[in-house]
Amino acid sequence: MSDSVKISAAIVTASDSRSLDDDLSGRRLKMLLESHGAEVVSHTLVNDDLDSIRDELLKLTDKQDINLVVTTGGTGLGPRDNTPEATSAIIEREVPGISEAMRRETARQTPTAILSRGVAGIKSQTLIINLPGSPKAVAECFAVIAPVLNHAIRMLSGDTKH
Repeated sequence: MSDSVKISAAIVTASDSRSLDDDLSGRRLKMLLESHGAEVVSHTLVNDDLDSIRDELLKLTDKQDINLVVTTGGTGLGPRDNTPEATSAIIEREVPGISEAMRRETARQTPTAILSRGVAGIKSQTLIINLPGSPKAVAECFAVIAPVLNHAIRMLSGDTKH
């Protein structure tokens, strides 16, 4: 396989209080993914209910045309922040280095970043990454993961050559 494995991404915003029209973090994420060369094939908003998030993630990871799902929102300490639990419930393998790197690097700019509970992992051949729900945090976290996204997706597609 070549270096040009296409990233086909889905965005899931977890929020009880937003609509797609005022989903600033989801829009920021879409812009960042597209500027990275990814094709965003889906952008959905679900409420913060654990089952709703889990069901949406399962639906998206069952699609053959999606190899990256990035969530925004629901990673904090609030009682309705369920995105990490929903993600952990469906992933087959965790990729802890992604979440660790995001927390480590973004905490240099925003000390409260260490409170993010986001996880990253693999379901089938799809990489799932949880980002916080603010546009600023989305941009900071994306800057950390962008350099490895293409390599990760290439490896998931079966190209494991170094």
